[in-house]
Amino acid sequence: MPEGDTVFVLAARLRRALDGALLRAGRLQVPAHAVENLAGRRVVAHRTHGKHLLTDFDDDTTLHTHLRMSGSWTVVRAGRSIPQRVRPDVRVRLAVVDGPTAYGILLPVVDYGWTGDMNALIADLGPDPLHPVFDAELGAGNIAAQGRRPIVSTLLDQRVIAGPGNLWANELCFLRGLWPWTPSGDVDAQRLVALLERAMRHSATVPGAMQVTTGDTRKGRSHWVAGRAGQPCLRCGTSIRVVAEIPGDPDRRRTWWCPSCQPER
Repeated sequence: MPEGDTVFVLAARLRRALDGALLRAGRLQVPAHAVENLAGRRVVAHRTHGKHLLTDFDDDTTLHTHLRMSGSWTVVRAGRSIPQRVRPDVRVRLAVVDGPTAYGILLPVVDYGWTGDMNALIADLGPDPLHPVFDAELGAGNIAAQGRRPIVSTLLDQRVIAGPGNLWANELCFLRGLWPWTPSGDVDAQRLVALLERAMRHSATVPGAMQVTTGDTRKGRSHWVAGRAGQPCLRCGTSIRVVAEIPGDPDRRRTWWCPSCQPER
């Protein structure tokens, strides 16, 4: 699943293509909004909160989308289109007058309505480390409030902090030397949140740094533990371990860790 830094970069790309432009065509090809026609609207802004993308229009309406596991966006320049084989998978089409067209493909979440109503859909999310003003104290307090809940599960809860997904949850535990099942109330939440903000902002804003947690972009060396089950730890050489799912996680995401660098305490 794309994480907050991925969506942040996607929003920047859509911003360059669409913001301030008048739409000559705008269709939402999902049953709930199939009759909507956004032609004639002007795109005002693209916003993100965690993994959620919001596209604001000049009539106080907003498009809310989420990529989850299957979704993506592509932008093609004026006079071009996407391949015929992909067209049945288009869920959103936003075409600029004399300009590019953005296609939302296989988007599992497409909501549209008054901006206030769309904002309400994300009101229960925690603070976003990629926002210009990030409430780190709130994020740390949210983590501490989880008590005995494993820290790797807490980091996946978007109501605690919006944005990190499985990759960041696993890599942050390694970088802080935390056994993934350490109770959330036992970790130094302020230091963890500070690292999370710094790492995700670096990933989202530095060219070539997207989700490279080791500083090494070579194949198989860009992550400390995520996706490296059975391989030697890049720090100590111990074999990286993995379990099939995080306890209590309905998406059954895997957990990777180095038993030497992240000992059970």
